[in-house]
Amino acid sequence: MGKKSIGEVGVEELSKAGGISREEAKVIHGVIKEAMAKAEGSKGKGWESREVWKEVVRRKVLKPWHPHSLHQLVYYSVYANWDASINGPPLYWFPSLYESKLTNLGRIMEIHGPKLLGTSYKDPIASFNLFRDFSVQNPEVYWSIILKELSVIFRESPKCILDTADKSKPGGTWLPGSVLNIAECCLLPSAHPRKEDNSCAIVWRDEGYDDSNVNRMTLKELREQVMLVANALDATFEKGDAIAIDMPMTVNAVIIYLAIVLAGFVVVSIADSFAAKEIATRLRVSKAKAVFTQDFILRGGRKFPLYSRVAEASPYKVIVLHVSGNDVGIQLREQDLSWKDFLSCVNHCPRPYHHTPTYLPIDSAINILFSSGTTGEPKAIPWTQLSPIRCSSDAWAHINIGVGDVYCWPTNLGWVMGPILLFSCFLTGATLGLYHGSPLGRGFGKFVQDAGVTVLGTVPSLVKAWKNTKCMEGLDWTKIKSFASTGEASNVDDDLWLSSTSYYKPIIECCGGTELASSYIQGSPLQPQAFGAFSTASMTTGLVILDEHGNAYPDDKPCVGEVGLFPLYLGATDRLLNADHEETSSVEIERVCDRADESIMETAAVSVAPPDGGPELLVIFVVLKNGFNRQPEKLKMTFSKAIQTNLNPLFKVNSVKIIPEFPRTASNKLLRRVLRDQIKHELSVRSRM
Repeated sequence: MGKKSIGEVGVEELSKAGGISREEAKVIHGVIKEAMAKAEGSKGKGWESREVWKEVVRRKVLKPWHPHSLHQLVYYSVYANWDASINGPPLYWFPSLYESKLTNLGRIMEIHGPKLLGTSYKDPIASFNLFRDFSVQNPEVYWSIILKELSVIFRESPKCILDTADKSKPGGTWLPGSVLNIAECCLLPSAHPRKEDNSCAIVWRDEGYDDSNVNRMTLKELREQVMLVANALDATFEKGDAIAIDMPMTVNAVIIYLAIVLAGFVVVSIADSFAAKEIATRLRVSKAKAVFTQDFILRGGRKFPLYSRVAEASPYKVIVLHVSGNDVGIQLREQDLSWKDFLSCVNHCPRPYHHTPTYLPIDSAINILFSSGTTGEPKAIPWTQLSPIRCSSDAWAHINIGVGDVYCWPTNLGWVMGPILLFSCFLTGATLGLYHGSPLGRGFGKFVQDAGVTVLGTVPSLVKAWKNTKCMEGLDWTKIKSFASTGEASNVDDDLWLSSTSYYKPIIECCGGTELASSYIQGSPLQPQAFGAFSTASMTTGLVILDEHGNAYPDDKPCVGEVGLFPLYLGATDRLLNADHEETSSVEIERVCDRADESIMETAAVSVAPPDGGPELLVIFVVLKNGFNRQPEKLKMTFSKAIQTNLNPLFKVNSVKIIPEFPRTASNKLLRRVLRDQIKHELSVRSRM
């Protein structure tokens, strides 16, 4: 927080910080003074600061095009005397009662709240916690409401919402007896009000064409393309085969994904950043029969080979899309096919293309995803047809996604966010926004502007890059009604910049997991929001905070501990394909590092968040063999190269610490918490210097 309080900030300082005229600075200063006078005497210590900031945002005196230094000056000065230990984190966004009733969740609360909560129900803001608690205690009621809001059509309806009779299944049986095809639900217009054949399903742009019109595909056009590919799949593979996708999240990748599910096959999700060894591991574990990929990845004006990596990893058929638009440039193996040749087997099919979906029980697997690969062999996590219902319901309730929205999130089908984004759009009736290129530069930001993106998903490291490079200056992001963030811990100042680009719209923080198909803790448009903080457990999610002995803290006691989730969680995976989900394994990063240099006795990989927030830092602790001497910086380079070659080129080693021995328990278990606390202390001391 800034040292100077807002009452001490004058016109000249505002003018200088913002590089704005004195007249404009006087307007801002006047609004601040009015807000301070109005807030004086507000109830509770610190409320004045909150009310002043609320008024500054409401009056929109801080503009998206003002320098970040001006936004910093006002925000940090307003909250200069804020005591977070008493008041919690400072709030920057506040829902209005009028707007709350127009949100997806607020609307159904207004309809069902009085009946379900009786006289306890007041309005969507005041009664949010009551309604969320009701959803935990009465999940059958909540899900019966949500299923009517999403584009879910059953071929055979469920016997009930939840069956808990089988005590061997602590998570219960959800929607037993139901049969459907979730990809068909994504493609049918009749499944959702105002979702029509001529509705825009996907909007996209290729990198390098930043001054061209964005491309658009209607729901009808998408459905026809998916059916074409589904027919080609039927002609090439056996029903139930696992088929991998290892390519950027492009329009064609989305079409292939939906076609695999529509035709009754199983998608195997592989991130396009993986080395050949990691690709091979995932293909082996999933027993994939083929891979869809591209010849190259085009990013930042450069070409990165992809087919060569996939071909090295896969002994099976590889189907290759040529990003140049033709089949020239690489030599395919004998068993492989170009995209053109793959589709040629159904060229005789009359238009419009038709394909009868494969209808399966709701607990049938549709997608095999993987854990990050940082702990032992990556765990193969099967998604069933319940998983898309869960992730789209969270987007509907917590991010307020629906018909009329353009939802964009730079991601990949190899990570959980890719399928979540796809289903969240198509099951809520929103438009999917895709940029075929690097999200790091201005080209992506211009796409966000030109496509009219209304909800933008981010990763904190991306936001930091946008802010630091100033590459988005001059663009108009004011159509954005909310942001979302996941993957890393957020940085407050980076989020201050991000929110300011759209007149301080909320950033919905999301934290979950591949095995949950969703987030267990999030923000909500029905609650005030603080930068880099969660405001609620997600709808229907029951959780407790456990102390170091595994005992739950009381619900009303502030505490620090591990989160434990209740097992009744629709959409969560209850099995792993290649491991016992009750067990864990040694760290794969350590295996790679242990073999990286002859001097290594053993290593311990620890991640820790910086004191001011942001992406977690990977620190490798090292115990050397007797007689060896190594410099930490040299080992850092060695480890980085080994990890990026054998695991993931995106992993970065922040630092290496050489110590005589590792702290252990009496039973010789490594005490990672001690190592983590040591790094946290060093980072904290460094940040204060």
